[in-house]
Amino acid sequence: MRLKPVPEPPDSLDVLREYQRAVPLVPGSTDDCCARLRDRCGLRDRQTANDWLAFLRALGLVEETPRGFVRTDAEPTAKRVREGLRDGVLLVPEALSALKAASPADPLTPDDLFAATRESVPRHDRARDPAWEATWRERADRLLGWLALVDLAEPAAAAESPHGGDDATAYLAGDAG
Repeated sequence: MRLKPVPEPPDSLDVLREYQRAVPLVPGSTDDCCARLRDRCGLRDRQTANDWLAFLRALGLVEETPRGFVRTDAEPTAKRVREGLRDGVLLVPEALSALKAASPADPLTPDDLFAATRESVPRHDRARDPAWEATWRERADRLLGWLALVDLAEPAAAAESPHGGDDATAYLAGDAG
């Protein structure tokens, strides 16, 4: 099963290690783990903490047991995060394929990734979020940021976003891809 949450990527994997360490060694309930993440990592709300908990689980840095969530012994290395992204995060295989098809003359932007994966957005997300397109464009941008953090993508250039806002970074396949 691939999970949907993709939080804002940190500047380094050291920050990811802090998030992992905020999850207890002794299993805790979702509410307890979210409260710890909020308190120890300065997250703005429970939903953000819940997204981080799910994302850490997708990366294999946290596991869900019958008694609750617990952090694993896995170190958040670039290799571990690459594996977790490939195996546990929704639309990563599609993003990696799109990156391989990109070229310096036509790098992949978050809008391009959204366009390539638009039909794969779960129907219930479309139905419950009137701004689902903007939500999933932002998710595409964050996902590309995570791929760049672990060398599966590399920033190519800034591209003008046709949907307003700041220029978006465009990407090419990275060395680890």
